Amino acid sequence: MQQVVSKAISHGVYIVTVRSGDKINGMTAAWVSQVSMRPLLLMASIAPMRHTHGLIEKARYFAVNTLPEGRQDLAKHFGFKSGRKVDKFEGISFFDAPNGSPVLNDALAYFECSLTDSFTAGDHTLFVGELVSAKILKEDVQPLIFRWEDYF
Repeated sequence: MQQVVSKAISHGVYIVTVRSGDKINGMTAAWVSQVSMRPLLLMASIAPMRHTHGLIEKARYFAVNTLPEGRQDLAKHFGFKSGRKVDKFEGISFFDAPNGSPVLNDALAYFECSLTDSFTAGDHTLFVGELVSAKILKEDVQPLIFRWEDYF
């Protein structure tokens, strides 16, 4: 059934990034959504086993980087290895958002969030963050859309 859901419900492809002390990490995520307008809240769904999960809990800030069309390479780079074992930012151009969250120079846009709440939902945690900064980095570019067959 998971394959049916993944093929029939479309998602963007995002890199969720975090800085906790001297550690930075990022992970590919498709389950990201706006959940409120007032206040402006975003949600990222992350499995507890992911390195990024614990870093967000400590840092209390995270950024959502929207990938532009054609950048499956970045999605695979941040998605198929663990930040516990490798520095995912080695060789990746980035800058810091106002509260220190890493932002990929190649992102279409970014949204930096202050963690306001988290909820367990099955085998994932829904991290809800209030938007504290955001910017479109590339105009006239379409977002990368997750397609099951591009990754699995």
